[in-house]
Order: sequence, then C-alpha cells, then structure tokens
Amino acid sequence: MTQAITSGETSRDSLFIIAGGGVLTGVLTPLLPQLIDRIGGTPGDFRIALVAVPFAILVAILVRRCSRNPWWAAPAAAIVTMIAFVCAVNAAIFIDGQANGADKIMRNVLAGLAGGFTGATIMALGIGLLPAGPRDAIAWLRMLRSGTVAGALLAFDNALDLDLTSVLYPVWQAGVAAMLALALRRAKIS
Repeated sequence: MTQAITSGETSRDSLFIIAGGGVLTGVLTPLLPQLIDRIGGTPGDFRIALVAVPFAILVAILVRRCSRNPWWAAPAAAIVTMIAFVCAVNAAIFIDGQANGADKIMRNVLAGLAGGFTGATIMALGIGLLPAGPRDAIAWLRMLRSGTVAGALLAFDNALDLDLTSVLYPVWQAGVAAMLALALRRAKIS
C-alpha cells in the first residue's frame, strides 16, 4: 500500500490499493468509540472527531503524495477530514430527527445520504482550498457522488444492528479515498 500511495501514480492498481486503505480505516472506525468513551471530560464533538483519526491519516498521506502541496497541507487536510466527520454525523442526526414520522429504514437512508453528502462536500471544499487543491468543481463530483451514495448504507448498518462492525464506513472511506486520489492527481497533472 505504501508504494502505491508514495508513487503519486493513480493507476487502476494504485486506486484499488488506496481503496483498500479506506476499507482498513473503515474497519477501524467503529471500533474506536469504545476506546474514546474512556476519555473523560472531553466534549462530544471532539470525541466524534477522534473517531475519524484513521481516515484522516489516510487523507493526509494522499494529500502529501498525490499533490504538489506544501508540507503543512497534509495535516490541514487531516483536520478538515475530522471536521467533515463531525459535521456528517451531526447532519445525519439532524435529518433523522426531521424525518421523525417516516419509516425507520427511510429515515436511515435519508440520514445516511445527508451525512455522506455533508462529509464529502466539506472535505472537497476544505482540501480544494489548499494551495495545490483542484479548483475545478468537476474534479470533485466523483467524490461527492461516491460519498453521498455510500452514505445510504447507514440504513443497512442499522437494519443489521451493527455496532462494532460497519458496512458504511469501509465502503464510504474506500470510495472517498479513491476519488480524492483521482481529484488530487487531476490537479497535479494540470
């Protein structure tokens, strides 16, 4: 995986490896709340942001290796990713509350779509503002589409009553990581 990410190349094989990194971080994500809940005295949004650390590390590596950004852009992208995660969770909770009268599955689909879209959009906006970030909106459309559609898997997670495992996180993080690499590569080439 390191070789695919460090080469800066986004061939089909490297995209599969990057997506594999997203799957790995997605498997770790639902396991972290049990560890983070042991930290006392921290605000809820900070705890939610800590859950995003594995994916934020992957995003930082991608920004560092797949773009011509200065060194500080990678930690900035990681922070943007953590903020996006908090906003995505809060958007999903808000939409779930607004769709209170709807069927549980429909509420979960709507909440997942809103959360997936919110997370991908904030990441695209934040990373797009970095010095070498793609300024072309078309470069980000694949990532927004991937993040939004994968967000609907929240309904699948809730239907299966998954707690320490998830379908949503591995699929969402794999798709967004691969599409982020493509967007960054597109900006690097142009």
